[in-house]
Amino acid sequence: MSRIILHCDMNNFYASVECMLDMSLRGHPVAVGGDVENRHGIILAKNYEAKKFGVQTGEALWQAKQKCKDLIIVPPHYEQYLKYSKLAREIYADYTDQIEPYGMDECWLDVSGSTGVMGSGEKIANEIRERMKFELGLSISAGVSFNKIFAKLGSDMKKPDATTLITESEFKDRIWGLPASDMLGVGRATEKVLSSYGIHTIGELAKTSPELLKRRLGKCGIMIIQYANGQDHSPVANVDYEPPIKSVGHGVTTPQDLENSAEVWNIMLALTQDIGHKLRVYGKRASGVQIDIRNSELSHKQWQKQFEVRTNSSSVIAREAFRLFERSYSWDLPIRSVTVRAINLVSAGLPEQLNLFENCEHIDKMERLDETIESIRDRFGKYAIQPATLCGKNTKMPTDREVELKMPTGMVM
Repeated sequence: MSRIILHCDMNNFYASVECMLDMSLRGHPVAVGGDVENRHGIILAKNYEAKKFGVQTGEALWQAKQKCKDLIIVPPHYEQYLKYSKLAREIYADYTDQIEPYGMDECWLDVSGSTGVMGSGEKIANEIRERMKFELGLSISAGVSFNKIFAKLGSDMKKPDATTLITESEFKDRIWGLPASDMLGVGRATEKVLSSYGIHTIGELAKTSPELLKRRLGKCGIMIIQYANGQDHSPVANVDYEPPIKSVGHGVTTPQDLENSAEVWNIMLALTQDIGHKLRVYGKRASGVQIDIRNSELSHKQWQKQFEVRTNSSSVIAREAFRLFERSYSWDLPIRSVTVRAINLVSAGLPEQLNLFENCEHIDKMERLDETIESIRDRFGKYAIQPATLCGKNTKMPTDREVELKMPTGMVM
């Protein structure tokens, strides 16, 4: 029996939420943009009116303004996007418990078990579209098919506010003439490889020898050929499924370039405060650390190292990240952004073989200190206690980094 999979994509999500919250924006070209002062001056999202002028996601605000002089740029309100994303999933939950998010604004739904009561997949998709408009004031595009890949492809074929059906018996006629890059799994790098072999459409990809692409793309080559032939059997995850957390990271683009190691240390120390907090919340310890440094010419390098002893201590992770930075970065150019990740996470309760040459007592002491700091912050607020070096005004941390998340129930996170 064929499955019935929906892919629901909320149209121009960020910009649509902004236009819904402020009705005066409707009918005007609108873009959600970053903070120029904090060097986040790029287009994050745009509505269809702005798209008509050629405004593109990721371009600089000044470039977008040159294309559309009447463009209205509004700051992002992530707490609202999170709220409406959760409200949308509550609507989806009325039709199935198999709901797999693909970002904040997209979800796959397996409604195979609901069609006997609620009608065909296309009928369910249309009902969801109407409910989204009536209850949330937002529109979605929906793809309906027998697997996740084609459902996603269908939601991209007609926008905005449309439903596209791709059946098992007709998919070759519907999609084999489309560019291969339209299919999930074929990114820019893969598209270049396919083009070098004269493979430009999904149909041409479907007919390609698996051995040919396996030599260039490995397992990925075989996988996308299977996708093109409709052979995607991956299940839609259950609504309460949480994928295993493999890393926890935090990065920032600083308002001014970092020019010395002391400034980098302050940034890393600030970033790891959140990383250590998340590790304790998730019940994880890190086996290593990874840093990503982007210089003033926007090129970046990445390094990582393993710990002798696993830890969730913010200060230990910061110190190890900084040691890695000092021995790896040559200071040819100032630094524009820094990212720190705790990697190779394992359960905090997992037994560990200790190293005789590592000061385990010191690490244990630092973790107990962090737990005490955490309890103070839980009671009195995140900034009730901070490392002294972060209390000054010259840390070069951006001022817009904190986002207060207001849930639909009114809860503040």
